[in-house]
Amino acid sequence: MEVAIRAFKATTDPETCLKFIEGHRRLLEAHFGVAKITSSNTSWMHHENTYVIVAESLDREKIYGGARVQVADGQFPLPIESAIGQYDPAIHQQASPGTSEICGLWNSMEVAGLGIGSIFMARVGVVVAMQLNVEKIFFLCAPVTVRIGKRIGGLVETSLGDKGNFFYPKDDFVATAMVINDSKTLVSADEKERKKIFELFENPEQSRITETGPKGELLVDYLLKV
Repeated sequence: MEVAIRAFKATTDPETCLKFIEGHRRLLEAHFGVAKITSSNTSWMHHENTYVIVAESLDREKIYGGARVQVADGQFPLPIESAIGQYDPAIHQQASPGTSEICGLWNSMEVAGLGIGSIFMARVGVVVAMQLNVEKIFFLCAPVTVRIGKRIGGLVETSLGDKGNFFYPKDDFVATAMVINDSKTLVSADEKERKKIFELFENPEQSRITETGPKGELLVDYLLKV
């Protein structure tokens, strides 16, 4: 299978933003029984400091998954603020202007198990945030994806909630607040991930790169310059 992983400013491509929103909504409703979470709010597509990442067919007709990187600007709250602010207001002080969040990771069931909505989007999210010159990157993880957060250099933000944990988006779901404090060095990242992230940061446009996911290989065209 061959896909393009492309990053762009949300306000520059509303058509793809709408495809992203619809794909994410269908996945949440059909497979997780969650009709709405803060990262699925559609107002982000009009926000000047939100950047979108999509894995799509080479003709750009079909989206297989995506993620977003939002930079805090004091005007539009990060999704993590809306998600956990009522439980721990300290997040508002931590998510100060110039910090960022990787959010809204998803993939279609058609590509389940290939890593598109997990490690690929997380990795590329860091690359995009680095291009935007932000050093601190927040993200909320489900229990199964905490290990991926650690691979890309994230640490559990134990100062928030119950040692970093919250019941979100429902009472029987646990979410863990994580943060990368040093995107320019990624000292806590797995060395293989760190090397891959910096390779993509230094060369954000690459063609036909063979990537190995949990259940197979992908040919990827990277179009990550923002």
